[in-house]
Amino acid sequence: MHSNRRLRWATIPIATMLVVVLAGCTQTQLRGYLPGEPGITSNTDRVTGLWVTSWIVLLIVGIVTWGLIIWAAVVYRRRKGQTGLPAQLRYNMPIEIFYTVVPLLLVLGFFAFTARDQAAIEAPIEDPDVTIEVYGKRWAWDFNYLNEGPGGEGVYSAGVQATELDGPATVDYDQLPVLYLPVDKSVEIKIESRDVIHSFFVVDFLYKKDMIPGKSNYMYFTPLKTGTYIGKCAELCGEYHSLMLFQVKVVEQAEYDAQIASLAAAGQTGTLGEEYNTNSNQPGTEAPEREGNSE
Repeated sequence: MHSNRRLRWATIPIATMLVVVLAGCTQTQLRGYLPGEPGITSNTDRVTGLWVTSWIVLLIVGIVTWGLIIWAAVVYRRRKGQTGLPAQLRYNMPIEIFYTVVPLLLVLGFFAFTARDQAAIEAPIEDPDVTIEVYGKRWAWDFNYLNEGPGGEGVYSAGVQATELDGPATVDYDQLPVLYLPVDKSVEIKIESRDVIHSFFVVDFLYKKDMIPGKSNYMYFTPLKTGTYIGKCAELCGEYHSLMLFQVKVVEQAEYDAQIASLAAAGQTGTLGEEYNTNSNQPGTEAPEREGNSE
């Protein structure tokens, strides 16, 4: 009776502390310290939810585990005058089942929720409003706006490697390749590589996709907030990997149309395709045979 009363009194300050701590959390803390803010794209809140929920479950498991370890160390410690080993616990079926079932449920739960969210994020958009082809190259980016331009032949923007200003910690952001996207429009991005494996990563979008030579990958999303977002290659691709940067500008439809018109007016019509790939000796490229090769 008295022990239950003491337990209830002990839980009051703990519960109060948890309420105060959670109430004082910033948005960054509530989002698990992920970059960006809520609702940047149609996928970011789903990624954030999976991330934060996973950490909450893992923290609970950690607290319970450490609590049991400390409890066992304190309660079953060797007392003064005791010798030998304490009573050993063997073949306790309820505990054995508990230790087997709980980890299995955790693994299955993580797998199920991850598979659910991955399937939703990777689901193709049947008729996207905008289709863009992105080529990664050492160490910059080419952007093809497919089905755009006056005749629908497409327009392109060719990027160059980031320029360092006063040292490796600063770059000239005004010279970075820029990918324009219209806000509230569904987007399909076809991802290609001209040479080695790169990775297309817009940091605040909380998602990246590998760019593999000879293989097309795709990303599908709808940008929901206007703004400028930094992008980078997330796969070590060579000496100047750290300078393989770009920007994404999510703008209103009128500004997006003006950007497309400016590329067309500059003569950048058509697309920059596979003819600029440096891997000209890949299978299927009809590379010339060496003289004297009889095979």
